[in-house]
Amino acid sequence: MLVPEKLRRMAALASAVLPFAVTTAPAVAQDIPVGQLVDFSGPTADVGVHYGQGVADAMAFINQRGGIGGHKLDAQTVDYSYQVPRAVAAYKSFSGKVAAIQGWGTADTEALSALVTKDRIAYYSASYAAALTNPVGGDKPTPYNFFYGPSYSDAARAMVQWAAEDWKKKGGQGKLKYVHMGANHPYPNSPKAAAEEYAKALGFEVLPAIQYPLAPGDYTAQCLTLKQSGANYAYLGNTSGSNISMLKACQTAGVQVQFLGNVWGMDENAMKAAGTAANGVVFPLRTATTWTDQTPGMALMREISKISDPSGKAYRPIHYLAGVCTALFMKEAMDWAAAHGGVTGENVKTGMYARQNWVPQGAEGVCKPSRWTAEDHRGMLLVDLYRAEVKGATEGQVADLLASGAMKMTKIAAIDLPRKKEWLGW
Repeated sequence: MLVPEKLRRMAALASAVLPFAVTTAPAVAQDIPVGQLVDFSGPTADVGVHYGQGVADAMAFINQRGGIGGHKLDAQTVDYSYQVPRAVAAYKSFSGKVAAIQGWGTADTEALSALVTKDRIAYYSASYAAALTNPVGGDKPTPYNFFYGPSYSDAARAMVQWAAEDWKKKGGQGKLKYVHMGANHPYPNSPKAAAEEYAKALGFEVLPAIQYPLAPGDYTAQCLTLKQSGANYAYLGNTSGSNISMLKACQTAGVQVQFLGNVWGMDENAMKAAGTAANGVVFPLRTATTWTDQTPGMALMREISKISDPSGKAYRPIHYLAGVCTALFMKEAMDWAAAHGGVTGENVKTGMYARQNWVPQGAEGVCKPSRWTAEDHRGMLLVDLYRAEVKGATEGQVADLLASGAMKMTKIAAIDLPRKKEWLGW
């Protein structure tokens, strides 16, 4: 794992490998400061390290290709350990100096949303809270907040819809039962009401939520509660670290339930750590591919990966690719801004509205087509669902386990949700 000091130094690297759209640099160019908040040491570092590395590598790669209109990105990286006060303090150091921020968690992103609106700073988060998608309405409009991927709420709705269809295919009898599980925290709570309401509309009985912390622990008690509840489908709202503990405990307790993992709740490393306890977990994927797939855009992803892995041998989990895609969308919005008055937060925001069915150059087949408008920041409503498949022991490297078939991520559905106005913002 790269420490923040190395990430900051990476933003100054320069060489050339693949074609990348740039403009000619002037003789003297002023850097463009960009804030980056990461969790490399807190309770969500299990996934934060990979996403943050993807963002950092992409920004350094952008600099290798000439930056934005000849100006390099100067990444100001802060590991805030998932602590809101530290995020707010970091933001104060960024404010007035940056046109954009690459952020991380839900609690801090929501806490900063009013400030970034006031200061006109384009804010790209790894929080997919639906509260960040309404740029014009509601109690707290968020015109400067963007993220790549379906919102937590829309991803949960897609899984609930899949669950209802899955129940019918299996010939399930009686009223199916759904339960939300996770910490009492803004991130796992974000999609709770939306998913529960949709579940009720689809005929589920919604059970009382079961809480478990974001940190790994002994969750035998929660698994016994889950078992006694008779739930058929259970949404896991935490990141993969605590979910591993939950899955293992529930396997030991003999729980028979279909787990639905949120976008941060399951990945290749979690499959390896949880072993067969992760077998069958269904979860959403933001990108159109995983690291071992062969699509045109993977050539660019592998070159970007060499920023922090010159050997080119590192396996990059799904969160790394999502981080790269997020940074590439920001890059092209900045390109638009540079050509339309300069790279200011307001111009970067407007640049996010310039294209439809938008895929960053060179990322075809990896970054999924997205669209943001001045009235609706739901960039993606097509939700791809995958199933984790784990067979037998999972000792060894992730890449080897995937190559041997001991682990596999299989696409099982593509749920195209309607762009309902009443779902905007929650």
